[in-house]
Amino acid sequence: MLKNLIHQIKRRKYKFDRIGISTAGQVDMKKGKIPFANENIPNYTGTALKDIFEETFNTPVKVINDVNAAALGETHFGGGSKVNDFLCVTYGTGIGGAIVRNRQVYVGENGLAGEVGHMLLYPEGRSCNCGLKGCYEQYASTTALVREAQKINKNYQDGRTIFKYLQIDTKLQKVYHQWIQNICLGLVNLIHIFNPATILLGGGIMEQPLVIHEIHKNTQAFIMDSFSQVRIKQTKLGNKAGLLGATSLHIK
Repeated sequence: MLKNLIHQIKRRKYKFDRIGISTAGQVDMKKGKIPFANENIPNYTGTALKDIFEETFNTPVKVINDVNAAALGETHFGGGSKVNDFLCVTYGTGIGGAIVRNRQVYVGENGLAGEVGHMLLYPEGRSCNCGLKGCYEQYASTTALVREAQKINKNYQDGRTIFKYLQIDTKLQKVYHQWIQNICLGLVNLIHIFNPATILLGGGIMEQPLVIHEIHKNTQAFIMDSFSQVRIKQTKLGNKAGLLGATSLHIK
């Protein structure tokens, strides 16, 4: 897949001053490598993206995890533009997270901070592709919602279909409300640890106004009163966030 991408870029004879790459998987930002990626991208673990692109295009390259890139995009151009500190959590195939402090993404010792999808929500619960059991993304991702919905009706193949029938299927409503609660349990832990002013929630499923409203309401019911000022909102930039965030890596 990567070879095909590079071939297409070279064939179109693009010229670059700088390259910023937003990618799925864990990213060692110092080395521009992928220390771990799940099976959604086969054989991706260990890929040296920075070296490959710098050698191919002879230009400086910076690599960042896709959620961190989205958080940077929201910092400069979107929902985080008016706050100094916030968390960004995206829900889709899995769950990704980013921590923004003083308008900079906090990446930890080797660039891997923000793996909120692998918080342990239910120890000894469902097996996760990371090798652990009971991870947050196994219960609160869009994939998790669809998996449980399909136990009711195999036609519930995506979030859009689920919300189409949510008001008329009582069994589906129970699955949905349990999913909302699982999302909130994870967010409560993050709120109590980081005390953020704002949490931005991303991913296609968060475009449903009902979801954001119910997450905010249910989260408030679990957190201590002293943390109740936290605002939970949808990201503003959608799919453009990661692109803008990767571009901003070269902005000084």
